[in-house]
Amino acid sequence: MSEQQRPADPSPAADDIDEVTHAVLAASQRLASIAARALAAAGDGGRGGHGVTLAQFRMLEALVARGHVKLVALAGLMAVNPSTAMRMIDRLIAAGLADRRPNRENRRETVLTATESGLRLVGEVTARRRAETAAALARLRPAERTVLIGALGAFAATGPQPAGDGPHPFPDLLGCAQPYALG
Repeated sequence: MSEQQRPADPSPAADDIDEVTHAVLAASQRLASIAARALAAAGDGGRGGHGVTLAQFRMLEALVARGHVKLVALAGLMAVNPSTAMRMIDRLIAAGLADRRPNRENRRETVLTATESGLRLVGEVTARRRAETAAALARLRPAERTVLIGALGAFAATGPQPAGDGPHPFPDLLGCAQPYALG
């Protein structure tokens, strides 16, 4: 049979970058939706995660991962200007989720940390995200999940790797054996 006489392959071409891009963006939207629902459902008395936005929650995750961090370093982690990071951290402090303290090593500097409420919120939102994601993944066949592990691992490896001290594990929050890298 010649090339022109072959029937068209009904499945999208695995090497078609547009199809792969579309699939990744669709999956990204699904994951963002899960994250938004988890954040909206969390918090005290259904107030929707203390009114925290997804971007502010990501910052709170960074504070939990780092333990304590200076503002400029946090801005770098978040890939935002220090003034933007300051506004975001001020909102987290006002919500009682973060704190600003003098640096024990250099009293002229301040460090930012998550409060106990911030730690609880990250734990609750992460548990909700994990549960909803696991429920969605349970609907896939085992072979599909195996392929997904390899594909997502390869995709994650294409991004920037954590600088210096490596990924910051969240095994207690995610219930996973593997570290969860921010970024």
